[in-house]
Amino acid sequence: MMPDAAPVYKIPQSVLVVIHTAALQVLLIRRADAGTWQSVTGSKDQPDEDYAQTAVREVREETGIDALASNCLLTDWGLENVYDIYPAWRWRYPPDVSRNTERVFGLCVPHAVSVVLHPQEHTHYQWLDWQAAADAVFSPSNAEAILLLPRMLEARP
Repeated sequence: MMPDAAPVYKIPQSVLVVIHTAALQVLLIRRADAGTWQSVTGSKDQPDEDYAQTAVREVREETGIDALASNCLLTDWGLENVYDIYPAWRWRYPPDVSRNTERVFGLCVPHAVSVVLHPQEHTHYQWLDWQAAADAVFSPSNAEAILLLPRMLEARP
């Protein structure tokens, strides 16, 4: 008889990627499990995966967009949010973990591109102007990041 496999827990380090155009249109995707709107998010797969690698992987998995394409610009905004993990999702993490660290990135794409959603994770997508997008998302840290978008674009060289 085989022993039970040890549970595989999520790593409490994740990314939030605000995908946008230069005209401040923001991509939102709708979660399949909760029905809420959000930007791309996701946890590291391995503890040594750096945040930029996580951002590129999650963008590709959730939208089909290649963040490393020559017409895209992935930017680490140098911001981290530390927040309590919602009780409904805490079972995904080790028993002693209650907080997550989220690194924020922006991904500028040339226009409001079509995306290919991962159907088990997301059901719909929409492009909204940045203010409407900030109002539409469920997560306060996601709304705050979207509201920073104009300032982050001005700060770019």
